[in-house]
Amino acid sequence: MASRTPKTTPALSAPIYFNRELSWLAFNRRVLEQAQTDRHPLIERVRYLAITGSNLDEFFQIRVAGLMQQRDSGVTEPGPDGLNPSQQLQRIRATVDAFIEDQYRCWRDQLAPALAIEGIHFKSAQDLSPRELAWVRAYFREQVYPVLTPLALDQSHPFPQLGNKELNIVVTLDNPATAKLEHLVAILPVPRILPRLVSIAPGGRGPQRIIFLSEIIKLCAGELFPGYRLTAAHAFRVTRNSELYIDEEEAANLLVKIEAELRNLRRGAAVRLEIEDGVNAALFATLCHELALPPDNVFRLKGPINLMRLQSIGDLDRPDLKFPSFTPVNASPLRDPSRIFEALRAQDVLLHHPYDSFQPVVDFVEQAARDPQVFAIKQTFYRTSGDSPLVRALIEASQNGKQVTALVELKARFDEANNIQWAKQLEEAGVHVVYGLVGHKTHCKMCLVVRREGRRMRHYAHLGTGNYNPRTARYYTDLSHFTARADITHDVGQLFNTLTGFGRSPKFRHLLVAPYSLHRRINALIATETRNAAAGHPARIIAKMNSLVDKTTIDALYGASQAGVKIDLIVRGTCSLVPGVPGLSENIRVRSLVGRFLEHARAAYFENARGEPVILAGSADWMPRNFLRRVEVVFPIRDPALRRWVTEEFFTDELRDTSNTRLLHPNGTYLPIPRRGSERTFSVHAHLMAAATRRSRNVGST
Repeated sequence: MASRTPKTTPALSAPIYFNRELSWLAFNRRVLEQAQTDRHPLIERVRYLAITGSNLDEFFQIRVAGLMQQRDSGVTEPGPDGLNPSQQLQRIRATVDAFIEDQYRCWRDQLAPALAIEGIHFKSAQDLSPRELAWVRAYFREQVYPVLTPLALDQSHPFPQLGNKELNIVVTLDNPATAKLEHLVAILPVPRILPRLVSIAPGGRGPQRIIFLSEIIKLCAGELFPGYRLTAAHAFRVTRNSELYIDEEEAANLLVKIEAELRNLRRGAAVRLEIEDGVNAALFATLCHELALPPDNVFRLKGPINLMRLQSIGDLDRPDLKFPSFTPVNASPLRDPSRIFEALRAQDVLLHHPYDSFQPVVDFVEQAARDPQVFAIKQTFYRTSGDSPLVRALIEASQNGKQVTALVELKARFDEANNIQWAKQLEEAGVHVVYGLVGHKTHCKMCLVVRREGRRMRHYAHLGTGNYNPRTARYYTDLSHFTARADITHDVGQLFNTLTGFGRSPKFRHLLVAPYSLHRRINALIATETRNAAAGHPARIIAKMNSLVDKTTIDALYGASQAGVKIDLIVRGTCSLVPGVPGLSENIRVRSLVGRFLEHARAAYFENARGEPVILAGSADWMPRNFLRRVEVVFPIRDPALRRWVTEEFFTDELRDTSNTRLLHPNGTYLPIPRRGSERTFSVHAHLMAAATRRSRNVGST
């Protein structure tokens, strides 16, 4: 059933929909808060600051780049929030300006001084002692000078093509033999192979001394221009539009086409220039002109270029400045790899990563690869790790004579190159590699194993909310569901056949699959709760996701709220729904949880009064792209014990968190959950880590 827009909308002082881009920036602000608070260990705070920089990079490469294209194409139509592309860009600039100021204030005034107290000193060129200066100059000559190529800017040397997000140093020079001040200009592109943080005299005793590579190059750049005097040096980098432009209908070979587009990405249109504060007006104007960027797209930074490079501080051997170590536990019924299929014939299994180890997922595929009774394995890949045991297992399965199919999503943003590499390796090993539906990214996470048992073929499936990536599974929260239920595995097989063959309108009885039925089914479930509430029956919705943007679904939730449905939404990132508005959404609460682990699971509960509650999990956020332009799978939780766990523990614990949760208010601000008197804060991450440790001990004692 399609959702309907509420019949009456009261006069509101706030918009009905929050702007998507500004909501995302508010999420990045919540990440920055993790860097600003002293509740976290110091190195972890530095990591959070680095993540805000990486997040902002992606935001400009994708979201800002898209808005700039709309503006330049003459688009003036406003979005659901009432802002057109130009207005959005203006708001974004103001918000980002304030955000960057807070980022660098956090680094200069909080983190760098705190690191110094702990014996980790970040040195500028001006701070170096004579001995340190000698070491830095020697390091430059031996490690940096040989790989730098100065590029002059004059009539015979055109402005160079600068790579996306690559570090550059722009210098001005003077010939001391002439009376005139020439202001010659050159650019030094810095190869990515060079480490951006350099430990001064590594291995020495005493405090750790670190200097940014850009500081070293600015200090020593004059050595590249013998006979000239260095008058100024500034670090900068350019961010470019990173969307792939591919007409799949016209691409005879999608893999070859994407490889070519990846080579073009580094030359995409510039969308942002970041440069150290203090650059003179003439040089500033030259860079803006050559990059075809208005001043509104230039950010002068009072600190190091690219805060994301601070991530490498995590490599320091300072466990006292990091989160206490936590090892995911393998205490599930699947902990014995040799009995995985036996265990799944007896019961469904649901794992909650990273508290539960990802190893059973790896074991599931590895056992299938080696089991002589397994005839076929089918698996999707959206993102995976650099040395994936799952890819190796599929290669082994193919070498063992099994029918192996891998659906590799070549257009997984920023992982295109990695996925091309895996696709080639798999094809060379004899795996059938396919690339999904034309015009749709394949984002679902599923694996199907076909095994002969006696005279019948039995199917086993893994369905998840997260990627098949053992590395990220250690710090992303996700759900993994294993089942041998024939009704579910039949639908999984049907979807694989649709993706690898042809299927204009496949029917799925138990799975909710985008782009076919997911959008309609989610809105029908909301409509059922709305009708139940209107009839005076209990009605309740709990949903957890990364982003909530789809207008149709938001309107359905508004209608449910007006009918009296109690709705709790746990939305980590972007949320366009405005909660708590009298007459529209006063029954909706939206909270965002940002803490030690990245909340990534998607799940939902619909009370479905006078019937059994509907409990779902899957790969899809509630966004138009997930509903309509991606292949997504949302699956039901059927096992009674697992259903109790989802309702009584998973959602209950999430809604109890007061440590890392922020509540979204009608004016768009995210504020901490109010505490009652001396009530202690509750951290769902700490609670679940402790619970996992107890499970591990209980298994070890049996």
